[in-house]
Amino acid sequence: MTAHPEDPSTPDERSLRLLLVDDQPLLRVGFRMVLESEEGIEVVGEAGDGAEAVRLTRELAPDVVLMDVRMPRMDGIEATRLIAAAQSPARVIILTTFDLDEYAFAGLQAGASAFLLKDVAPADLVQAVRLVASGDAVVSPRVTQRLLETYVRAVAGGAKPHEVQPDPLLQDLTPRELEVLRAICEGLSNAEIAGRLYLSEATVKSHVRRILSKLHLRDRVQAVVYGYETGLVVPSNPDY
Repeated sequence: MTAHPEDPSTPDERSLRLLLVDDQPLLRVGFRMVLESEEGIEVVGEAGDGAEAVRLTRELAPDVVLMDVRMPRMDGIEATRLIAAAQSPARVIILTTFDLDEYAFAGLQAGASAFLLKDVAPADLVQAVRLVASGDAVVSPRVTQRLLETYVRAVAGGAKPHEVQPDPLLQDLTPRELEVLRAICEGLSNAEIAGRLYLSEATVKSHVRRILSKLHLRDRVQAVVYGYETGLVVPSNPDY
């Protein structure tokens, strides 16, 4: 596949570039039809396995990668991990068949910015792609709870979240930034955080940017994962 030439325009002035990754050609055709029917979205390439996805991400510089999980040669989790490790600006959306798929959380841990069900409604698919590309994706409270439960089950050695050692980097956050981070971990949008903390949305955005910078995180969805991994988020389930 031939790489597109470097586009000198800014992201706001050009089409959103998308890479489709799935080992089933018919699914790729379906996603392509939905996405290319939308103004401002261009599918720049397709891959049938994780190894090809890593190569094409490097060559085509997409803004978003729609990544299947189960594929031959290299699965989507390892491909996502390699893309993130290469510090690619591309944001990955993991595609899963079941909403309780154990691989969904593993994908977010590997560096993905979101996950979607393969039978997602077309309008929701387009909205998710645009949100993730903007870096302003929000994990809904329902998904947040599911991710937390997945994490609790997967904690190494059966350790409970409150036993997890907090990251020293949290000490670099101000009390207000900690409040904002906890609100992010609840799945709140910037507008909802602003309403809760009596701040302007612009101030919340500034807090979010500083939090991500201080904690070396890619986006707010990674901040949610970080909150679970460091014990900042404690499950409400009394068993824990």
